[in-house]
Amino acid sequence: MKILYGIQATGNGHISRSRVMAKYFKERNIDVTYLLSGREKDQLFDMEIFGDFLYREGLTFITREGKIDNWQTVKRNNVFRFVYDVMSLDVKQYDLVITDFEPVTAWAAKLAGVNSLAIGHQYAFGEHTPVAGSNMFATSLLKYFAPAKRSLGLHWSRYNNNVLPPIIDVNLERTMGTGTVLVYLPFEDQLSVTQMLNNISGQQFVQYSQDLADGEIGNVKLRKTSYLGFKEELKRAKAVICNSGFELNSECIHLGIPILTKPIAGQMEQESNALALSQLGYGKAVTSLSSCDIKDWLVNLPAQHFNTLPDVAQLIISWLMGETSYQSIEDFTANVWRQQGLS
Repeated sequence: MKILYGIQATGNGHISRSRVMAKYFKERNIDVTYLLSGREKDQLFDMEIFGDFLYREGLTFITREGKIDNWQTVKRNNVFRFVYDVMSLDVKQYDLVITDFEPVTAWAAKLAGVNSLAIGHQYAFGEHTPVAGSNMFATSLLKYFAPAKRSLGLHWSRYNNNVLPPIIDVNLERTMGTGTVLVYLPFEDQLSVTQMLNNISGQQFVQYSQDLADGEIGNVKLRKTSYLGFKEELKRAKAVICNSGFELNSECIHLGIPILTKPIAGQMEQESNALALSQLGYGKAVTSLSSCDIKDWLVNLPAQHFNTLPDVAQLIISWLMGETSYQSIEDFTANVWRQQGLS
C-alpha cells in the first residue's frame, strides 16, 4: 500500500501523534510520504522521522495573547496559493490519502476521487461530543476544512461511533521528578506568562515556547520548544499548565499528571476540550490565568489517577493493513474500547 499522509502543522499536537504513526509505519516498511502545511517550514523542528517530507503553505490560524485574531488569520492565509497547491498535488499515485486535519491533501484527494481517511481529534465532534463556543463558522470549519471519505476521531471518551482513544507514545512513563511545574502556553504572550510565574514564590517552573531562548528568569527556566527535551520535562513534572489542545492533555491523562488548562478564546475545539476535561474529571479549566489562581491550584493539587491509554497507533495500522476481522469503523472502534475496558 502506498500512502500520502497530510499533517496540519499549526500546532504541535498533530505532529506529535503523527510521529507515533510514522514510527510504526517505518518499522513495518510501509510506503508513506508525508506532507506538512500550516506553519513556515523553517519553524518545523525534529522532523527526522518524516524523512524527505513534502511541504505546502496550507491554511493556518493566527492567535494573539491567547485569542484567535480573525483579521490576521484572513490576512495571512493565501487562498489562491492554497487552491493552486490542491490542484497541482498528484494524489492519484497513492492507494490511500490520510489527513490529520491537513487541508491540501484532503481536498486534493476529494477532488481526484482518491480513497481518503481522516484521523484526528477534530473528527470526534459529533452529536454526543461536549461542545462549547460553537457557532456556524466553527461548525462549518470542522466539516469542510479537511474532509475525507471516512474518519477516525480521537477523544477521551467514546462520544460517537467513529471515535478511538488518543494516539500517544505509550512508552511515556513517569520518572523521578524535582517538583517542577511544566508550563506550555504557546498561544499566550510569553513575557506576560513569565512575569505571572515569577510572582509565585517557592515554586519552580519550566516554561516552553517556540518564541523563547534557553535561559532562566527568577524561578522560571525558559526553554525553546524541543521534542525530546519537552518529553523529558513532562515525564518528571508534578503538574502541567497548558492551553486546551488535545495531545498534551492526553499525555497528561496517560501519565496521571494534574492539569490546569486555559482554552484559546474563540477557538471552539479548545473550549470544547476544556469542557470535556472538566466533565470527565481529568483537569481544571479556567478562562483566564493569574498568579493567585495558579497558587490556589498548586496548594490543592488533585491526587494522581493514572489512565493508561492503549497503543492506538498500532491498532489503526493493523486495521488499515486488513489484519483484524473488523472491517467497519464502528465495529473496529467498539472493539478497541471494549478490549481496554474504557468508555
